[in-house]
Amino acid sequence: MAIGSLGAASFYVPFKKVKKWSWESYWIMQGVAAWLVAPLLFAWFTIPDGALFEVLEETPENTKWIVIMFGALWGIGGLTFGLSIRYLGVALGQSIALGLTAAFGTLIPPVVNTDNTLSWVLILGVSICVAGIAIIGYAGSMKNKSMSEKERKAAVAEFALKKGILIAVLAGVMSACFNFGLEAGKPIEQIARSYGANTLYLKNPTLVFILWGGFATNAIYCFWLNIRKGTYRDYFRYGGGVFINNLFFTFLAGFLWFLQFHFLGMGQSKLPEELAVFGWSILMALNISFSNIWGIILNEWKGASRQTMVVLIVGIIVLIASTFVVNINPQ
Repeated sequence: MAIGSLGAASFYVPFKKVKKWSWESYWIMQGVAAWLVAPLLFAWFTIPDGALFEVLEETPENTKWIVIMFGALWGIGGLTFGLSIRYLGVALGQSIALGLTAAFGTLIPPVVNTDNTLSWVLILGVSICVAGIAIIGYAGSMKNKSMSEKERKAAVAEFALKKGILIAVLAGVMSACFNFGLEAGKPIEQIARSYGANTLYLKNPTLVFILWGGFATNAIYCFWLNIRKGTYRDYFRYGGGVFINNLFFTFLAGFLWFLQFHFLGMGQSKLPEELAVFGWSILMALNISFSNIWGIILNEWKGASRQTMVVLIVGIIVLIASTFVVNINPQ
C-alpha cells in the first residue's frame, strides 16, 4: 500500500509541467487516464486469459449499479474536498474531511455488514489514524497563526467557518463511499476468482465500476466549466506540441493516482479478514504522510517555526504508527 500511496502523493507533481490549460481541462484529462484507462488496463492484465469482460458481463446488474453509484458519490466527495480547502484552508479542511473519510470508510462497512464484526483493534487503529490527521491539522493551524494578516487572507481569502465545515463533512462522508463501493463489490471478486484471478488482484474489476461512476461525476462538472468558461478550446487552440505535452503529463498524473487503489487491493488481501476493511484507514494515513513529506521537500512548510515542524513530524509518525495496529492480536 505504501507504493500506491507514494504514487498518489506524487500525482500532483506532473501537473506542474502542464502548459496553458485551465484546471478543469487538465483535471478531466488526467481523469480519463486514472478513471477509465488505468482501471481497464490493470484489470485486463491481472484477470487470466483476457477474461475481464466476461467478469464484467457476468456481474449482477444490481451489483454493477450499486458500485457505480458509490463511485459517483465518491466523485462528489472529491470535488467538494477542494471546496472545503477553499473555505477552511488546508489545515482545518483536510483534518475534517480526511478524518471523516478514514473513520466512515473504515467503520461503517462492518457495522452494516452482519458477516463482519467491529473489533476493538479496528476502532483503535481508526482512532490513532484520526488523531494523527488532527495533529497534522494542528501543525497547519500553527503555521497559519505565524503568518501575517495579509498572508493569512491570501492563503484563505474566502474563509467561511459554517459553510466550510458543512462542506468538509459532506466531502468526508462522500469520499468514504469509495470503500463502500469496494465492500459492495464482493460478488465481483467471487466471479473474478472463478476465472482464476490471483487473490492479490481480485478488487481490480470492482475498481472499473467504481471509477466509471467517479468519472461521470467529474466529467459533468468539468465539461460544464469548460462550456461556461469557454475553456473547451484548451484542447485544440494551443497547437499539437502543447496538446502532446499536456496529454503525457496528465496521463502520467492519472496513472500515479490510480496506483493507490491497485495496491490497496493487494494490501487488503494480505490483512486478516476481520481487519481487511482497515486497509482504507492505512491508505488514508499513508497518503497524508507522503503528501506532507512532499510538502516539506517542496518547501511548502518553509518559514514554519521549529515547534510547528516538530508537531508536523509527530503527526506523521502517529499516522504511520496507526498502520501497525493490524499486527495486534485481537484475542
